[in-house]
Amino acid sequence: MNKYDIFQIVMYGVALAGLSVPLGAYLARALEDKSRLQSRFFGPTEAAIYRLCGINPAEQMGWRKYSAALIWFNLLGLAAVLILQLVQHKLPLNPNGNGPVSLALAFNTAVSFMTNTNWQAYAGETTLSYLTQMAGLTVQNFLSAATGIAVFAALARGLVANKSAGLGNFWGDITRLTIRVLLPFSLATAFILAGQGVVQTFSPNAAVTTMEGAQQVIPLGPAASQIAIKQLGSNGGGFFNANSAHPLENPTPLANFVEMLLLLLLPAACVHAYGVIVGDRSQSRLLFAVMLSLWAAGLAVSLYSEYTTQSLLGAQLMEGKETRFGVVNSLIWSVSTTCASNGSVNAMHSSLSPLAGGAALFNIMLGEVIFGGVGAGMYGMLLFALLTVFLCGVMVGRTPEYLGKKIEKREIQMAMTGILAPGAVILAGAALACALPSALGSLSAKGPHGLSELLYAWSSAAGNNGSAFAGLNANTAFYNVGLGIAMLIGRFAVIIPCLAIAGSMGPKQACPPSAGTLPTNTPTFGVLLAAVILIVGGLTFFPALALGPGAEHLLMLKGTFF
Repeated sequence: MNKYDIFQIVMYGVALAGLSVPLGAYLARALEDKSRLQSRFFGPTEAAIYRLCGINPAEQMGWRKYSAALIWFNLLGLAAVLILQLVQHKLPLNPNGNGPVSLALAFNTAVSFMTNTNWQAYAGETTLSYLTQMAGLTVQNFLSAATGIAVFAALARGLVANKSAGLGNFWGDITRLTIRVLLPFSLATAFILAGQGVVQTFSPNAAVTTMEGAQQVIPLGPAASQIAIKQLGSNGGGFFNANSAHPLENPTPLANFVEMLLLLLLPAACVHAYGVIVGDRSQSRLLFAVMLSLWAAGLAVSLYSEYTTQSLLGAQLMEGKETRFGVVNSLIWSVSTTCASNGSVNAMHSSLSPLAGGAALFNIMLGEVIFGGVGAGMYGMLLFALLTVFLCGVMVGRTPEYLGKKIEKREIQMAMTGILAPGAVILAGAALACALPSALGSLSAKGPHGLSELLYAWSSAAGNNGSAFAGLNANTAFYNVGLGIAMLIGRFAVIIPCLAIAGSMGPKQACPPSAGTLPTNTPTFGVLLAAVILIVGGLTFFPALALGPGAEHLLMLKGTFF
């Protein structure tokens, strides 16, 4: 690693920390509808949508009504994407003549994009029409991202409300987030990426003759518009099969840096928006510091592993990595994309050294609360914050409080459900796959690396991440259906408990802090919070990680490779 690599890491961290603060303030104003400038510019469009759909954005919803609206809205989106795939061969904007998608794969893809997972068991350039990519997948990229932020906003409102059961209006939240935040920033990003050479065209694939005289098909399509929201909205679904390792999806160092920064920019902005919504920015600064520290720790482990392995082998490990970007860019991306629920890649994670691949896997297993997906990272982190407050209160014999409200039995039951449900799905799914010969037949590697492939697939699905070790053939009936179910549980078994907590906390009366109150904006609480996150993750997944990346690392030191 040279001085330019160090500069790149520092520049990335500074850009993330610096840009996320004003974006967080803008996001908070959009959520709370407290900006005259925003209302003046976007208000007419929003008003037209409200009139067309018969929405009263001022109507307050309790947590049950908010949850019902969210679930029905997402089910409608799932059905739309499913139908589009099944009949795409009869619809326009299909210049390459792609046929209908099989039912199992169509189900998996529809669930994947509805849950903000964007797991892809298909090759976009050979499987989906331009219409399916735009009207189906890209639309869900916007709406699934808006759903995550809306849940975070509802939870924040419930935590800070004083004797009020209202959590806001789901339809108003979705509309403002899409019109004021996701659309304008995605449009600006799409122009930047198109200017860097990301393809944006309705032309069919181009057949060209190479310098050697061979014939090659160059995949084309409206990619830049999808890539912009895939990164900004923590979606991750690539227009092409190789995702952001594809030269037409990520052509230049500047495009790579922009796409890499967008992995975490809006999730980090959600942290700062939280401080504005609850009226205490010290809370958000503390959470941001914890997240940034855990992100840096994961990057440090990955760098150590890659360069130690390079020293051991006497050669740079470039297999599976883009030579245009190098090792450090690949590691910043792998750590960032697994901290967020993004899942896009610019290098194949299966080709990372064992501990670097293990760090990426562990990031997902922690619940992707290290910035996490847009909104999802914050409401996941708040579950851990409530758990930390509760554990500390139990240890000192005091009733735990968070933001002046008592944390009681119901809140902890819901928090533990949201924290443990994805982990249970990961371990149960991987165990079932290990027991079925047909499932094991999809592996490309044996031994501990094969186990890592299985663990990664189920972690990516249950954690709504979407990245893969790229060595597992997941386009089978078992994985398409099984991973689809895991995505649904991983998404809604966290969202519903979060909304239930918001509904439980809202009607409570906030009390002034007392001598027995544990401050939740101090470095001490930050250390405790990070410890709880790591301990819960360690206790849940340490045996599996020891048999996968851990065993592979030790065997590699003895000269055994997989």
